[in-house]
Amino acid sequence: MPKDAVDSTAADSEKDVHDGERESSSKSDGEGQCSIDSPEIDPSPKDTPAMGVKSIDEPGPGGVLAKVLSRTTSRISIDPGPPPDGGLAAWTQVLMVHLIVFNTWGYINSFGVFQTYYVATLGHPPSDISWVGSVQIFLLFFVGTFSGRATDYGLFRITFLIGSILQLIGVFMTSLSTKYWQLFLAQGICTGLGNGLIFCPALSLLSTYFSRKRSLAIGIAAAGTATGGVVFPVIVRQLLPKLGFPWTVRVVGFVMLAVQAVTLTFTKPRLPPRKTGPIVEWGAFKELPYALFAIAMFLNFWGLYFAFYYIGSFGRDILGISQAEAISDLLILNGVGLFGRLIPAHLADRYFGPLNTIIPFSFISGLLLYCWSAVRSKGGLVGFAVIYGLFASGIQSLFPATLAGLTSDLKKAGVRMGMVFSVVSFACLTGPPLAGALIQRRDGSYLYAQMFAGSVMIGGCMTLMACRVSKNGWKRARV
Repeated sequence: MPKDAVDSTAADSEKDVHDGERESSSKSDGEGQCSIDSPEIDPSPKDTPAMGVKSIDEPGPGGVLAKVLSRTTSRISIDPGPPPDGGLAAWTQVLMVHLIVFNTWGYINSFGVFQTYYVATLGHPPSDISWVGSVQIFLLFFVGTFSGRATDYGLFRITFLIGSILQLIGVFMTSLSTKYWQLFLAQGICTGLGNGLIFCPALSLLSTYFSRKRSLAIGIAAAGTATGGVVFPVIVRQLLPKLGFPWTVRVVGFVMLAVQAVTLTFTKPRLPPRKTGPIVEWGAFKELPYALFAIAMFLNFWGLYFAFYYIGSFGRDILGISQAEAISDLLILNGVGLFGRLIPAHLADRYFGPLNTIIPFSFISGLLLYCWSAVRSKGGLVGFAVIYGLFASGIQSLFPATLAGLTSDLKKAGVRMGMVFSVVSFACLTGPPLAGALIQRRDGSYLYAQMFAGSVMIGGCMTLMACRVSKNGWKRARV
């Protein structure tokens, strides 16, 4: 065949292909989607291949190509695939959740500074003041039941926005508070509600980005508790004598506002919404490992925050240290949490698994609370703050990762995480005030409260061991 004829034939074929593509594109633009019930097509001779071979885009119910494209598009929209377990997008979410934890748990873990100030200025006993912090933690966990389900439903952005607004309103209203009931409403209830709408959705979102490195990712995010637990007390310690309480709290609020603006911009859900399903999946509690884990975390958190709330009061009341030294002890307790969250997370991902790792951290934390009763010097209190801060932070870090490992369907991560958070919320609500009541009952002695906190954490450790056996038996396994 002459070259000109070949070129002409090739050009005609290419023109036909482009014409077909334009026709298909025009049709797609008109309908908005691939349909498996498209209208009949009147094929021109160029659309019918020779030798009786049928075209993949032949007339019929959409053609084979349309069917394949439609099914592929549907599958992509429903299932984005396994967690990326790394990459820029995933690690960006880790940074964002770290900042979210900085604003929520970092602020909460700084309550010991406020407790010391409130006891000195309001004239209320420590057990009364601790209700403010306890309600704040209670609402953070309890509201997680509903905010977690809202995240699964596809309402992450609006839930996060409302939570941020409530959180900041609570902080700025705290700066205007001069009475106990005002602090309770602003710092306890309003900020607590905001934290609850923020924390659980952020954590469940992060768990969908990681599988093999999940413990490390959550550990890095949870280290925001340590950074916030250092930054906020330092702000209070430096500014309170110079600016007074109102403007010191406002500075804290402006820091939180800047952080929330960044996180609201860059946090991004990975999985498509799960529109169906209950707010509470009661069937999950029929799974023995899940139910035992919920009980274990209730017991652990019942005693865990006693030291975070009362280490400053213990130093002042029992050892006679100054206000500045009491704040320094709290800074140490929070600061070592950076290592206490990263080290166990690395051990869990690399060697043992989160459930195997959290058990010894629970046991040693309970044992340290017993040992706290023997502290009689400033140096001993600093040593307790360092060691207890390391191990108690490990529990906080491994808790979400272990819970995520008990959830096979990540689309249910929000609701199942929120359910356990709600169980834990009642422990956080009653633990510190109960410890404060025990201190009052003993005329200022901390012994009964220390024994209570240590005992419930040892009980939590034993329940975690039962959870481990119910999940994998006595055999060696990385869980």
